[in-house]
Amino acid sequence: MAVGKEIRGKIKSFENTKKITKAMEMVSASKMRKAQERMRAARPYADKIRNITANLSQANPEYKSAYMRKDGKAKVCGFIVVTTDKGLCGGLNTNVLRVVTNKMRDLQTAGSTAQAVAIGNKGFSFLNRIGAKVVSHATHLGDTPQLDKLIGPVKVMLDAFVEGRVDAVYLCYTKFINTMKQEPMVEQLLPLSAERLQQTAAEKAQYGWDYLYEPDAATVIEDLLTRYIEALVYQAVAENMASEQSARMVAMKAATDNAGNLIAEFKLIYNKTRQAAITKELSEIVSGAAAISG
Repeated sequence: MAVGKEIRGKIKSFENTKKITKAMEMVSASKMRKAQERMRAARPYADKIRNITANLSQANPEYKSAYMRKDGKAKVCGFIVVTTDKGLCGGLNTNVLRVVTNKMRDLQTAGSTAQAVAIGNKGFSFLNRIGAKVVSHATHLGDTPQLDKLIGPVKVMLDAFVEGRVDAVYLCYTKFINTMKQEPMVEQLLPLSAERLQQTAAEKAQYGWDYLYEPDAATVIEDLLTRYIEALVYQAVAENMASEQSARMVAMKAATDNAGNLIAEFKLIYNKTRQAAITKELSEIVSGAAAISG
């Protein structure tokens, strides 16, 4: 029964794997709920800053922030690439990195050069592997993203844009749609478009008062725009983490189901092999008895 022993070993291995994937599925489900709550909690902050900044910008039309500068064709483009630190989350990272690669290739075909900020270990490793210029990075963010860990790497790209060394900045991440669907996104972060700061009639009525500025309107607007851009990056990281846990939960559920199917198949093979061995032994006994008596 050497074959039967080998099959039993495989069944035991699959059962151990199934226990691990089931545990990871349950952990991801718990983390997914927390990540979704964190993602939704970050939205009101970004909306509040956007509305205040839009109102201040309209109240001071003579001031034009460097973040809204447009110099025509972008010769140098920056990418803030948000990925996960860990794997086992299906095609989540592969999908967003494919979109980033295609965008970079299109820009290089048009005569532009690209540089990147990597948030997440998977994106950092990938960008280094393809030879992209990585100016800064942030990895090992944990399950709860901290804004102070993101500000440093992102500020490198913001300063480069303000100083004119970068003409456009794109934010690349995976947007959370629902538990079963996550969509890779490449959005233009800088220069800020007028559509981003556009207000509805209700928002204009709510934020339509004047302000007292200290030290002056230009400094306040500039700081608010910086906070707004940082909030957009934080929101992208929060969305990506919610997508990560959802994708990992689905992937581990599929792995658990596949392990269960393999266990059932190998148990059937084991039973057939065992039955065949028993039948063979019975046949030999009967044949031997017949030869002796015959």
